[in-house]
Amino acid sequence: MKKELTCINCPLGCTVTVTMEDDGEITDITGNTCKRGEVYARNEVKNPVRTVTSTVKVEGGSAYSVPVKTSDAIPKGKMKEAMVEINEAVAKAPIKVGDVIIDSIAGTGIKLVATANR
Repeated sequence: MKKELTCINCPLGCTVTVTMEDDGEITDITGNTCKRGEVYARNEVKNPVRTVTSTVKVEGGSAYSVPVKTSDAIPKGKMKEAMVEINEAVAKAPIKVGDVIIDSIAGTGIKLVATANR
């Protein structure tokens, strides 16, 4: 089985092909032009995760929204649920850098924190 990916670790955007056996064991990684491409491909196939940056609505302040980021990478299978929570979140002003907006996104234990004052 083969899986083609576009590497997101550098601006080249190399197409990386991962060849796997039926049990998911990786047998070959081709197309990567740097070591980061190989590491990305291996991680993406074995344990796909994403760090999320977004904005959250602010209530009671002069700003309409505040930039936020997850405290760790979220498993790719939880992304839809996480994005629904983030899109529905409302923070109360005032907001400071590092304030926790959501304690546990999609039940992962990963926090959503403010990355700017508002």
